Amino acid sequence: MNFQQLRIIREAVQRNFNLTEVANALFTSQSGVSKHILDLENELGIELFVRKGKRLTGLTEPGKELVGIVERMLIDAKNIKRLAEQFANRDEGSLTIATTHTQARYALPGVIQSFRTEYPEVILHMNQGTPLQIAEMAADGSVDFGIATEGSDLFGDLVMMPCYEWNRSVVVPKGHPLIDVKPLTLEAVAAEPIVTYVFGFTGRSKLDDAFIERGLSPHVVFTATDTDVIKTYVRLGLGVGIVAAMSYHPEQDADLVALDASHLFRPSVTYIACRKGAFMRRFMFDFIELFAPHLTRDVVERALACTNRVEREAMFQGLKLPTR
Repeated sequence: MNFQQLRIIREAVQRNFNLTEVANALFTSQSGVSKHILDLENELGIELFVRKGKRLTGLTEPGKELVGIVERMLIDAKNIKRLAEQFANRDEGSLTIATTHTQARYALPGVIQSFRTEYPEVILHMNQGTPLQIAEMAADGSVDFGIATEGSDLFGDLVMMPCYEWNRSVVVPKGHPLIDVKPLTLEAVAAEPIVTYVFGFTGRSKLDDAFIERGLSPHVVFTATDTDVIKTYVRLGLGVGIVAAMSYHPEQDADLVALDASHLFRPSVTYIACRKGAFMRRFMFDFIELFAPHLTRDVVERALACTNRVEREAMFQGLKLPTR
């Protein structure tokens, strides 16, 4: 048994048993992948995969049991490597983050600038995606941290830690009639064509819930994953925009007016998530604290030590989060 065989088992599951994709992901040949699988099955004396002809279609019962062990072994192997790096090169290494456009564009620049000043030898990698994609990357260990507002709660392997609360603004062109509606109401917003986030992005569910609770059916005419794209189409007169309040800049968006909508929608919480059991290097703890100062190393270590999600949520219950 070797680590390449274990990686192949994990990749086969993640890539829906497509051995061509497994081979491409591991920079090897499909025939090599098939041989590794057969060698491992022969060594163990059991079949790990269900087959239809030469094609893999699923896992056998022992295969399902093995996958969980493989995941733990690969995490431990990664942790051993990080442990060595921690003592051999304390301020060197790499940090990989998966996040949404809104976080990358508006919440993270200052954090990353400070982190680079403190750790110039650490290479940063940033992947952008949907909250679901972010959660999947954090869950399978392909990134160190996932930062998002929605989606992470679908994955039990993730340790989720609350970072900050945020709410929304309605952005309109100068001279728009909504500017004179005081106080701003959901009914007035629902009467306008709306430009906002794709469902599943950036707290969109809280927005939808607010309208549903009031029995309103907003006319959403355009959705996007990118806040800057939303503001662009507001400028073109397509509709009024509903965006994260932190994404409005008075100077850069001087041609738009931001109307406070925090009284219309429940606040959303942005989380940073990592996989349970992952080894955390010093600069990883420091990155978390730069992003969310209340998440000190001690707090993060206690969150990682919690045995389940309920215990972890109880730990953070009642915490007053900063607002952005």
